[in-house]
Amino acid sequence: MVIGTVSTDAKGDIARAHGCDHIIHSGREDVARRVRELTGEAGVSVVYDGIGKDTFAGSLGSLKRRGLLVCLGTASGPVPPLDLTQLAAKGSVFVTRPALADYIADPAEKRELAGELFGHVAAGRIRIEIHQRYRLEDAAQAHRDLEARRTTGSSIFVV
Repeated sequence: MVIGTVSTDAKGDIARAHGCDHIIHSGREDVARRVRELTGEAGVSVVYDGIGKDTFAGSLGSLKRRGLLVCLGTASGPVPPLDLTQLAAKGSVFVTRPALADYIADPAEKRELAGELFGHVAAGRIRIEIHQRYRLEDAAQAHRDLEARRTTGSSIFVV
């Protein structure tokens, strides 16, 4: 089961089109409570959170025992300080914040990972959708749109 959290109905349509079985509207629903309802109170094995500060508590509360929270970004700001005893209290859960530099530091590993990624793109298993284009001089607006969660898909700068 794949559960997606969205901030708008339009983003819910996009999430469904990309394979989400269930959609939770983060502004209208308590994410952790709804996840518990959908999973028979068990929670989920993994949460991928690209928003940060505004969604961190709900993401952490959605995990099952020994679940993993992967913090991918901080669109709404950095996550709040974490008392590590919360991880035990929530079921010995794990939290990680991967950084690209740690995955591409070794040139051979970088080539291997890039080959795997572009193989998935070429096979159509990963689709890259560009939904926003900004002129370079509009970089500040691009950042405001990202922070306000007004973007979907990929955003690019046209130079």
